[in-house]
Parts: sequence; C-alpha cells; structure tokens
Amino acid sequence: MSQVKLDDKMQTMLAAQTPIIATVIQSNGLPNIGPKRSLRVYDENHLIYNENTGGQTLENIEKGSKVAIAVIDRPNLDGYRFVGTPSIHLDGAAFENALAFAALNGMKEPKCAVLIQVDEVYTLKSGPTAGQKLS
Repeated sequence: MSQVKLDDKMQTMLAAQTPIIATVIQSNGLPNIGPKRSLRVYDENHLIYNENTGGQTLENIEKGSKVAIAVIDRPNLDGYRFVGTPSIHLDGAAFENALAFAALNGMKEPKCAVLIQVDEVYTLKSGPTAGQKLS
C-alpha cells in the first residue's frame, strides 16, 4: 500500500479543529469514539496523539483495532476521514514528541504516544463527492 501524503489543507484543518477518533471493540465489534485534542500531524504520512487516559481507545488499539479519524470544518461544510494503522510508543522519537507537546501545552505527561500511519483519506465535504476516497 502506498503512503498517503497529508496535504496543506488537511494539515491546516487538523490543526484548527478537534479530531474525533474511532476504534472497534474487538470482542463485540462495537465502535468506540472520542475526541483527541492532542491529535496532530507528525509528518506528511503520519498523525500522532498523546494517550493520557489509557481507556477504551488504547485498549482497542492494543488488541489490533485500526483507527478512523474525522475532522470537520462545520461552517464550511468540509472535512476528512483518515483511516490508519496505529502503533504505540513508550520511548523513542514519537514518545519524545509527545513529551515535548505535553510540556509546551501545559498537559500532563502521556502514558504513551500513538503514531498513526495514514493509509486512506476520504472527503467529508458536503455535496456530490461526500464520502469519496481521495487517496
């Protein structure tokens, strides 16, 4: 699978809006969603967030769930859905990024960093292209 590149518009929207992340509870297939205020662009192919609660989202990822992230610009009827493969980091560059982000933003130290390789992007822009795969 080729790597998806996050373009400037996607990166700007992710920086300006609160992303919502979805995972699946493996035992019963139920979806789980939650806002991730620390979710941000890591590089042009990856997103990252600081895992602070260690709750259901992290448990689902630990059990193999992929993730979907929705970011919406409601006034402009625009948005994206990013589908990706997460990995948990307790040390290394991704975790150092999470520690620096927490310190810079007055947040507590995270339990871990979750790095997400973006595999697919879909438009959530209102209109005839809504839901179509971009990459």
